[in-house]
Amino acid sequence: MDTISVLVCDDSALMRNLISRIVNEIEGMHVVATAMNGRFALEKIPLVKPDVIILDIEMPVMNGVEFLRERKIRKIDIPVIILSSVATQGAAVTIQCLELGASDFITKPGGSISMDIGEVSQDLIEMISSYGGVYARRLGKKTNDPDFFLHQIKMREAERFVAKQKGEAAVVPEKKDTFVPTLWTQPVKKEPAVIAPLREGGRIEIIALGISTGGPNALRDVFKMIDPHMKQPVLVVQHMPAGFTAEFANSLDRICPLTVTEAKDGEPVESGHIYIAPGNYHIYVEKKISGAFVRLSQDPPRNGHRPSADYLFESVAKNYLNHALGVIMTGMGRDGAAELAEMRRQGAWTLGQDEASAIVYGMPKVAWEMGAVQRQVPLMQMADAISALAREHA
Repeated sequence: MDTISVLVCDDSALMRNLISRIVNEIEGMHVVATAMNGRFALEKIPLVKPDVIILDIEMPVMNGVEFLRERKIRKIDIPVIILSSVATQGAAVTIQCLELGASDFITKPGGSISMDIGEVSQDLIEMISSYGGVYARRLGKKTNDPDFFLHQIKMREAERFVAKQKGEAAVVPEKKDTFVPTLWTQPVKKEPAVIAPLREGGRIEIIALGISTGGPNALRDVFKMIDPHMKQPVLVVQHMPAGFTAEFANSLDRICPLTVTEAKDGEPVESGHIYIAPGNYHIYVEKKISGAFVRLSQDPPRNGHRPSADYLFESVAKNYLNHALGVIMTGMGRDGAAELAEMRRQGAWTLGQDEASAIVYGMPKVAWEMGAVQRQVPLMQMADAISALAREHA
């Protein structure tokens, strides 16, 4: 297997070292170069040919935003993951980075120089394996899928937990130049289960969409091409931290022919309106005699997430039965799969993103295997598929 090569760009030598240590612990990926600002990163890219770039925003000489602008001018298509404390302090700057072509972002815990960077190691490895893996495979490399890398993270966390309980230092296994999975094995592809709906699909009154890793840019691709005359409301769960979803909704609103806003508790569900679940809040639908309303909740996370796609899909299945469309797209894990299956059982229409176009074929894969997905659709055809079903069953 080939390794995923990483370039780390951060003005702090300590952060470059800590991030490199996290990455280099993982078999199947390694840091090939570091840079203290965007200009040095641009100089090193043709020399080391990374598969993914970890980028800080606040740096001297050339900051992250300036780097992304120059990257665009030079037509560099290597995926970029923002890892910055500015991501917490200035959501608008972070969303600007996404608009300039960054793939995703992670917030540094505890400030720009963070000794707590290990708290986001799982998110970091997940994104490197997802975005870097896709890019590497596009170049002809053979790399393991994200599950292989997350398995290592979980094993290391378990080792550290046991060591902490014993009052010992965790021993990190020595990294090998050539590796083969031992405790982890490649997942076996399953034939999808068959769900017999309780009723035939009816008119579509609402659309519910769940998405995670790879979602920010995927949603931009979908919503900029959505039918401007679509009447149904759309409720979206994008796994994203609190403080970012309002700016994210605003950025989508600028390119989408429909109105896009961050959802507010108690507001009526209006036709042709897209509602983005706020970070750290579940979103669901409440039906009354006077109409349907958006509701928010801080119930415990489901499947490790708040907002959770399952939480949204559950309410849609209950309130709309066969008068809904459920969509599940790129993302790690299984959030949304079980309740999309329930939507399908109630007779709702369902779509899932296909494996070839998903940054992480996790959530849509589990949903497909459970029989929850009627049809798998490539990302570039998802807007047309949603729009066509919405028109046909209006």
